[in-house]
Amino acid sequence: MTDPARRTSLVVTLVGGVAFVALAAWLVPWHPVPGGMPAPVPASSVFTPSQIDRAEDFSRWARVWSWGSLAVSLGVAAWFGFTRRGAGLARRMPGPWWVRTVLLVAALAVIGRVVTLPFAVALRVHVRDYGLSHQSWAGFAYDLVVGQLVLVVTTSLGLLLVMACARRWRRRWPAVAGGLLAVLVLAGSYVYPVLVEPLFNHFTPLPDGTLRTQILRLADEEHVHVDDVLVADASRRTTTLNAYVSGFGDTRRVVVYDNLVDDLPEDEALSVVAHEIGHARHNDVLTGSALGAAGAVFGVGLLGLLVGTQRRGRRGGVGDPATVPLLLALVALGTLLSSPVENGISRQIETRADVAALEATHDPDAFVAMQEQLSLRALADPTPPAWSQFWFGSHPTTLQRIAIAEAK
Repeated sequence: MTDPARRTSLVVTLVGGVAFVALAAWLVPWHPVPGGMPAPVPASSVFTPSQIDRAEDFSRWARVWSWGSLAVSLGVAAWFGFTRRGAGLARRMPGPWWVRTVLLVAALAVIGRVVTLPFAVALRVHVRDYGLSHQSWAGFAYDLVVGQLVLVVTTSLGLLLVMACARRWRRRWPAVAGGLLAVLVLAGSYVYPVLVEPLFNHFTPLPDGTLRTQILRLADEEHVHVDDVLVADASRRTTTLNAYVSGFGDTRRVVVYDNLVDDLPEDEALSVVAHEIGHARHNDVLTGSALGAAGAVFGVGLLGLLVGTQRRGRRGGVGDPATVPLLLALVALGTLLSSPVENGISRQIETRADVAALEATHDPDAFVAMQEQLSLRALADPTPPAWSQFWFGSHPTTLQRIAIAEAK
C-alpha cells in the first residue's frame, strides 16, 4: 500500500472508532435502571421445576446446533479467505470485476449455506419437536432461499461500493467508501421495513378495537409518532410471541405478532407494545443506525490497513475481486469479535425500553405475567451460561426483567 493510502486508512479507522465511542457514550443508556440493576429473581420463584428443565434442555441443544453452524461457517470462510482456495475460485468467475464480485459473493453464500444446512435442519427439527413451530418444510425452505438472496444482494452492494471506490480513488478511497457506506447503512434502516420485511411476513393494520385505541393513545401520551400499527402473520412460522418497532420517520411502525394479539390478555399485550413504544420514544432504531454507520467507517478503515489497495498492474488489494473471499472472511471474523460490544449495547437499550414500558403502563403485574408467558412460549433458558449471555445475549434475561418490574 502507498503511504498516502495507509495514512488515509489509519485516519478513517481512528475517526470511525472515535465516532462510535462518542455516539455510544452520548446515546446509549449505560445506567437505564434508576438506583442500579437489581439482582435477578430466583428461577424457582417464577417457573416450576419441570418448566425450568424443559427450557434448559431445549436451549442446550439449540445452542449446540447454532454454535456448531457458526463454527463451521467461520471455518469455511477462513478456508476460502486465508488460503489460495478463494483466489482459485475467483479466477474461475467470468466477466468484468463487478460481475465476478457478485458471482463470488453468491457462490460463497451458497457454499456456506450448504455446509451449514445440516445444522439448520437439525435446529428446525428440534424446534418442531418442542412445538415452537408448525411451519411446513416448504415454508422453511422458502425462508432460507429468500434469506440467502437478501444476504447476497446486501453484501454485494456493500462490497461493490467499497471496491469501486478503491479502484477509482487509490489514495483516498477509505474516506470516500467509509462515508458512502455510512450513508448506505442509514438508508438501509429507512427502507428495510418497506422492502425486506414484507418478503418474510404479510402485514395488515391492527383492526379497530380497544387494543389499537390503547396503543395509539399510549403513543400519543409518550409523544411518539407511529406511522401505523401492523399485525404480522408470524404464527405460520412460530408459536413464540413478539413485537417490535422498525424504521424511523414516516416508515416507523409498531409490529405485533398475530399470536401476541390472539393469545395474550390485552393488558399484557399492551405491556409488550409499551416496550416497543419506549424504543420509538428514545429513537433507538436511529441510535442503532448511527452506531452501525460509525462501525462501518471503522471497518472500512481497518480493511484498508489489513488488505491494502490494489496497485496498477498488480493483483491484490481491496479493489481486486480475488480478495473478495478474504474480505468476507475478515467481515465474518470481525462480526463475531464485535458481538459482545454490539449485544452489550443492545442489552442496555432493551433495559431502558423495559423501564419505559413500566413507567408508561403503571402495571408491573401485567409486565411480569407477560415476561413469564414470553419465556414459556419461547422456552428461553432462565439462567443461560454467563459467557453466552455476555457474547450473544441481546436482551436481559427474563429473571432480570422481572426483577426490574418487582423493584418498581
